[in-house]
Amino acid sequence: MNIVTGYIPTPEGVAAVDFAIEQAKTSGATLTVVNTGRGGDYSDPVFATSQDIDALDAELRAAGIRHEILQPTDGESAAVSILAAAEQVAADLIVIGIRRRSPVGKLITGSTAQAVLLGADCPVVAVKPKR
Repeated sequence: MNIVTGYIPTPEGVAAVDFAIEQAKTSGATLTVVNTGRGGDYSDPVFATSQDIDALDAELRAAGIRHEILQPTDGESAAVSILAAAEQVAADLIVIGIRRRSPVGKLITGSTAQAVLLGADCPVVAVKPKR
């Protein structure tokens, strides 16, 4: 089994990774973590620092999870990068983090989450951070 998750260093990103880790532990899946900046901009604050990536790598190693962490810098959007990784590893599941939204915000989503939900060829789990 293969799981792909999007990761950004925010509560939503951490919630997605935490959920994906639990799924990988339970199923013995290989986990692919994808982190990219907005629009593929690796100078964007959501592009994780090397310290963030090292900490995540150490956490996954300690948990005994087979994994790969990708930080594409090809200029593609996060959704395109997540979907490409899912296709590359023949993902059985994609996990993404989502923000809480107001009713108006829900009407004009246009988000990475929406693009992944609509473009995925496998089940997608959308996770909200705990309050």
